[in-house]
Amino acid sequence: MDQREGQRAGAGIAPEQADRKAERAAARRARTLRGGTIAAVSTVVVLGTLATVVLTSPGWPVLRESFFNADVFAEGFPDILKAFWLDIRVFVVVEIAVLIIGLIVALVRTVNAPALFPLKILAIVYADVFRGIPTILLVYLVGFGVPAIALGETETGARPLDWLPTEPVVLGGFALALSYGAYVSEVYRAGLNSVHRGQRDAALAVGLTEGQALRHVIVPQAVRRIGPPLLNDFIALQKDVALLAIIGVTGEAFREAQIQTTTEFNYTPLVAAALLYLCITIPMARLLDRWGGVEYAR
Repeated sequence: MDQREGQRAGAGIAPEQADRKAERAAARRARTLRGGTIAAVSTVVVLGTLATVVLTSPGWPVLRESFFNADVFAEGFPDILKAFWLDIRVFVVVEIAVLIIGLIVALVRTVNAPALFPLKILAIVYADVFRGIPTILLVYLVGFGVPAIALGETETGARPLDWLPTEPVVLGGFALALSYGAYVSEVYRAGLNSVHRGQRDAALAVGLTEGQALRHVIVPQAVRRIGPPLLNDFIALQKDVALLAIIGVTGEAFREAQIQTTTEFNYTPLVAAALLYLCITIPMARLLDRWGGVEYAR
């Protein structure tokens, strides 16, 4: 009898709970609608004000003709787009090399093995030196220094280092890999150090070796944690591929835009190249925001 009364009492409370739940949902919808309306109005006001100030300024006609010329854009954009394909290929190849270099350097610095002490010293020197040199300076030094060494002759006329590459795109990619490999190695190392030591001890306790624990337990957790900062380095690398233009790489988007700019005496080609870079970096930035938010939620 008491059980039936409890059931009836519970059935009597359920409608009230449903009403309160509906009221809370309606309140949330109202707040969302109010917030969206305010955001839309403020956005229109701010952007409208900025557009009015720019479009009505005395210098806008000159700025539009110099940077946003539709005819120059339509004429030069196909060649810049074709050249941008080289940027993408260089970025993909260099990024693969950076991931490998960074992981190797981080593992050498993290693993405590006496036999690896000399390599650890070299890894520390590598990370400190190539993080300390500006990337543009490193590209310049490698791009012009290596060919000078490879093409230099001894007193006997021999060229002992003629096996070194002299193609600007190869040397520029190598310089970018050296620079970003040093940065990424620190990202990897931070991820490896963030994995609790108990994970290693547990892996060893179940019979795994040091190498197996590192491969199957520690590294996978570290890589998952460092995803957002790695993606941030990818974005920076994608932009720095344009530095290859300073060592004479032909067929690169920024270089092609420079050539068109000097030919047309107009800066619109540079704006076209910038838009192509934005087409890559903005989606990556939004992916970084989403990835970072997911990791933070965990």
